[in-house]
Amino acid sequence: MNDVSQKLASSLEQLKQLQESGVVAIQSKHLSRTHRERLLKHGFIKEVMRGWYIPAMPDEKPGDSTSWYTSFWDFCSAYLSERFGNAWCLSPEQSINFHIGDKTVPQQLLVRSPKGNNKPTSFLHDTSIFDVRLNMPNAEQIESLNGLNVYSLPAALVNCSANQFLNAPIQMRTALSMVTDASDVLSVLLAGSHSVIGGRLVGAFRNIGRDVIADNILKVMQAADLKVQEEDPFEEKVPVNFGRRDLSPYANRLRLLWAQMRESIIKQFPEQPKQPPDIDIYMAEVEEKYVTDAYHSLSIEGYRVTRELIELVRSGNWQADGSDESKKHLDAMAAKGYWNAFQEVKKAVREVLQGKNPGELLEQVHSDWYLALFSPSVAAGIIKQADLAGYRTGPVYIRQSKYTPPSREAVRDMMPTLFELLLEEDNAAVRAVLGHFIFVYIHPYFDGNGRMGRFIMNLMLASGGYPWTVVPVERRTEYMQALEAASVKQDIKPFTSFLASLL
Repeated sequence: MNDVSQKLASSLEQLKQLQESGVVAIQSKHLSRTHRERLLKHGFIKEVMRGWYIPAMPDEKPGDSTSWYTSFWDFCSAYLSERFGNAWCLSPEQSINFHIGDKTVPQQLLVRSPKGNNKPTSFLHDTSIFDVRLNMPNAEQIESLNGLNVYSLPAALVNCSANQFLNAPIQMRTALSMVTDASDVLSVLLAGSHSVIGGRLVGAFRNIGRDVIADNILKVMQAADLKVQEEDPFEEKVPVNFGRRDLSPYANRLRLLWAQMRESIIKQFPEQPKQPPDIDIYMAEVEEKYVTDAYHSLSIEGYRVTRELIELVRSGNWQADGSDESKKHLDAMAAKGYWNAFQEVKKAVREVLQGKNPGELLEQVHSDWYLALFSPSVAAGIIKQADLAGYRTGPVYIRQSKYTPPSREAVRDMMPTLFELLLEEDNAAVRAVLGHFIFVYIHPYFDGNGRMGRFIMNLMLASGGYPWTVVPVERRTEYMQALEAASVKQDIKPFTSFLASLL
């Protein structure tokens, strides 16, 4: 090992020790100046602000936001604790997002602290913290979630602004649906004599069908001689039945997203063909598109797959056992896996064209698709056999996205809900657009989510007689931006328009 490599290895050892001890927000005091400068030079850490750094990867391109978005919440926790000790908490609005499992990175994180300076602190990629100088809420109204001090859910609902019900209705309805009785909300309302807010929450609970909770709040506050004027803070009702209690907030959020987005999709998307397609002709057209589809779908994911390799796999002449190099070649395994999965998807398409419910069928076969996608990589020793066991067992992040997919526990609530929504939906365009979007929104696997999402999209398109549709790699940026708008802003229009333009 040459002298330069030896020195870099020494610095990396220091960084490794920090990471193993759980440090994400690296301060100057954690590393000597020599180690910091060396790690910065080689791209293993990135400066967020003077004296503060995060781990990074040397292959990140200029402007790549992935390392920052994946570190954002841990960094904020450490930074705020360093500045304010324990005398800080996130705003009520941001606290609600955390309670419902929404960890999307905000443009500006609002924080309250008696030590705040009422000024923004700028971070990477136009993000910032604005710390407002305000007294802390009572200790019983604060709790810690993932190292962040947040309002308890009842306190957040009472203290959030009225505008939040209009600006973030999905998040607010999801949070309301987590309340199973009026007791804790009433405690906060009565302690502060919040009659106006009480009326707002009575209207909000009634809006989502929780009349028992609404009535209890109303009766108790009136009994306490507080004049409560019931007011619905939402602009409209949504046709979602949450049930009375104990329904997962993650499942509720999906149902709200679906209900909010479906009408927009129906208005934007071309009407489905009036005549059902000839099944044999349709399947022949799907087969003809295989090479183009495989090339573009794999290229979108960053694999360097040639059309020649795809044809070789298709012909059956490519053999993993024929070459040690092939066994280790990720791109070749991806191409082989795509061919295998495509065969499984074709079977499902034919069943849907024959009249099988696409949502019910997808629940039965989606794991077969995933196994087919990655079995060649397991056989070659590229990925572990355990990775095929089912949904992911840990966190996952999307490159250059502010959106953070839900936890492993949430995935297990959300996937059955997706299948139920697809099974219940009578519009094929809605099934196609939201089937794809919601699947990648959940991101149930460590890898392969984009390919699976596009397979789902085409299965749902087939259920309405729409043609098999290829997302071209040349429009990858537009495609990813449209998905980002849907994930972060709950705006499905760009994604609907994009998919409609491909037909």
